[in-house]
Amino acid sequence: MFISQKKAVVVKFKATIEIMPRQEILDPQGKATLLGLKNLGFDHFDRVRVGKRIELEIEAENQQGAEASAEEACKKLLANTVIEQFEWAVKPI
Repeated sequence: MFISQKKAVVVKFKATIEIMPRQEILDPQGKATLLGLKNLGFDHFDRVRVGKRIELEIEAENQQGAEASAEEACKKLLANTVIEQFEWAVKPI
C-alpha cells in the first residue's frame, strides 16, 4: 500500500538585522567617528553610535519560523547580547 507524504512548502524570506551597542555601553568606534567628522568641519553632530546591519536569506515554512531562526542566529552568534542589542525584520522574497 502506498502512503503519500506531503512535503512542507518552503518559502524564502529576507531577514534584516540591526545590531547596536547597548545605550549604557561606551562606543569607542562611534567616538572616533564623531572626532573624524568634527575634524572635517561637521560641527553640528553631537553623538555617533556605530553598529552593523546583516541581511540573511532564510528558508522556512512560514513567517514565524523565519523570525524564530533570525532571533536564534542573533542570540547564538550574530550579536554579543552582553554589550549589544538587536532588532530584526523578516519579509518574504
